[in-house]
Amino acid sequence: MSVSEMSCSESTSSCQSLEHGSVPEILIGLLYNATTGRLSAEVIKGSHLKNWAANRPPNTYVKLTLRKSTDQEMSKCKISIRRGRPNPVYKETFVFKVTLFQLSHVTLMLSVYNKSSMRRKMIGWIYLGLNSSGEEELNHWTEMKESKGQQVCRWHALLES
Repeated sequence: MSVSEMSCSESTSSCQSLEHGSVPEILIGLLYNATTGRLSAEVIKGSHLKNWAANRPPNTYVKLTLRKSTDQEMSKCKISIRRGRPNPVYKETFVFKVTLFQLSHVTLMLSVYNKSSMRRKMIGWIYLGLNSSGEEELNHWTEMKESKGQQVCRWHALLES
């Protein structure tokens, strides 16, 4: 059993989709280790991801960008493409170096893209941290900061671009 499965199973509501009908969603696990100054973001899975241009399942990937309060990029990374899946399982973790002092002054941006042979199109996005895109995202970040080294998993409805 992975760390995300263990920590998610403790709270059933965090492991079940928000069930907003067919709204695109993403399950994210956040963990901060104050001793090492490392922020871990696990992109676990997506739900209801659509290919708007065609009647076939999308080829998706997630891009993560960590920004300072000045909007300066600190770090970025992206997940490998999951082909032909409206409900992809990613299970990829990325670790960012963030001091405890910086933690309240950064924003983690997650953007989900559909990659076709010719181009990419954003499916949706969320922001966590300082400039959170909503109350759920801010609550997730706050809970992660207070969790004392335990991963906190939450579903988030993607905002459309």
